[in-house]
Amino acid sequence: MTEIAASVLSEVACKLGEGPIYEPHSDTLFWFDILEQKLLEHPLAGGETRIHALPVMASALARLDEASHLLVTEKGLMLREIATGRLSMLHEVEADRPDMRSNDARAHPCGALWFGTMSKKGEEQEGAIYWYFKGELRRLFSHITTPNSICFSQDGTIGYFSDTGENRLYRVACDPEMGLPVDDPVLTIEGNEMPGGIDGSVVDAHGAIWNARFGSGRLDVWNHRGELVRSVKLPARQVTCPAFIGRDARKLAVTSASKGLDEEGLKNDPLAGKTFILDLDVEGRLEPAVQL
Repeated sequence: MTEIAASVLSEVACKLGEGPIYEPHSDTLFWFDILEQKLLEHPLAGGETRIHALPVMASALARLDEASHLLVTEKGLMLREIATGRLSMLHEVEADRPDMRSNDARAHPCGALWFGTMSKKGEEQEGAIYWYFKGELRRLFSHITTPNSICFSQDGTIGYFSDTGENRLYRVACDPEMGLPVDDPVLTIEGNEMPGGIDGSVVDAHGAIWNARFGSGRLDVWNHRGELVRSVKLPARQVTCPAFIGRDARKLAVTSASKGLDEEGLKNDPLAGKTFILDLDVEGRLEPAVQL
């Protein structure tokens, strides 16, 4: 396992830090504390982390333009006006299921959005993965316990997703123009052969998958064939999701969680829930904007 220097980007410790995304025009990293209903914002040039209280659980943010964001929430897709923080509903999702919430999400290179839902109690196979593009919503995959690792190849021909509940990552061929699957998913990584769970992932410019391994304190790097290339040690055990940051996308930020840790657990994992920057030169990619 590679030893890499990691610094704490934000001292705010999240119960469930998730959904990091870098916004290049403002040079800012955004992420969520899902369980505490907070959106966090940190300028990479320096300064304090801003915390925005939300009226709903939200798990992911997608770029739209310089005036607004798209939030993936327990009630559906919501528009957020950046200047005021005002939220408005764009498209309800599973509105008749108050027992459900959103989880992982990412924009396809064409501007479509894939996002997942799951049971708030973690009930098995209650979740799903959806596709949204230019006003149209479709359910892609059902019977998922904890949808994670939604990410795509640079040319948009391959999509990835995992079910952390079964600890497996799948690859699926996609239409690059629409971001829709064109074949059945293929098991690519069998996560039960290693400790920890397959959580959030991003794909770099060379097609490698960078996966946060929840419970084992590391980033695993896999090639598109599902072969482990390297592992990078991280300073918290419950890491949740990586994001490429900087206008050249050459560094990584990683969120983490403190949920489920008692006093003794927090003593043994003192940085749990904090957000980190790795001193690691990568060739990453910036996230595309979603097309409404």
